[in-house]
Amino acid sequence: MAFKYKRILLKLSGEAMSEKRDGEIINPFNTEFLSRMVKVIGRLVEGGVQVGIVTGGGNVFRGASAKEFTRARADDMGMLVTMLNSLAVENQLNKAGVKAVTLSAVEMNKVAQLFTKERAEEYFGKGYVVIFGGGTGNPYFSTDTAAVLRACEINADAVFLAKNIDAVYSADPKKDPGAIRYSEISCHKMVDDMLGAIDLTAAMIALNAKMPMELFSLKELDNIIKAAEGNTAGTTITVNE
Repeated sequence: MAFKYKRILLKLSGEAMSEKRDGEIINPFNTEFLSRMVKVIGRLVEGGVQVGIVTGGGNVFRGASAKEFTRARADDMGMLVTMLNSLAVENQLNKAGVKAVTLSAVEMNKVAQLFTKERAEEYFGKGYVVIFGGGTGNPYFSTDTAAVLRACEINADAVFLAKNIDAVYSADPKKDPGAIRYSEISCHKMVDDMLGAIDLTAAMIALNAKMPMELFSLKELDNIIKAAEGNTAGTTITVNE
């Protein structure tokens, strides 16, 4: 199997990793789904793709929407949730025979090494999937931003945004039945129209760094393979002028 990319940063939706009933999260981890997901990631690794991962935290806690806490403290809590998710993904990968390690943006030596670019490169060179936990290490930044930032730092070829939505739309399709579904859209247009499929800061970083992105639904796990092969699985977000 030929893959288009040599190194990717895969952003995994936290909410999409959860187990739901009637639209409500009943378990933060759907272990059957995680088992299937890590097998797909293993296929990428076997095909020679170096994979970095950033997880969201929507299966447990969203700092930006926790109005009962101060924003900075809520974001600290959200960063800790991403560590919980990172360790869960790392564990499932290792159980499946795919070497994985978690590097943290904040110091927590008991469970993960501190992230440095050099340390990440060392693990990539040894064939590991490298999971970047703890967000950016700072409040007021989303995990989308963390994903694009890490992608730039490790010189990834593209960011794969595996989300709880299947594509970029001109409006919320649940509220507007006439919303346009984009198979391709420029990052410029996303920013100008403030479409909201990804965080605005993340979009601006990607635009400045000319980091291409693919956004697709994590629920259909083959979308990860399709995107790695160079096929549009949801929306291709271009960064050319």
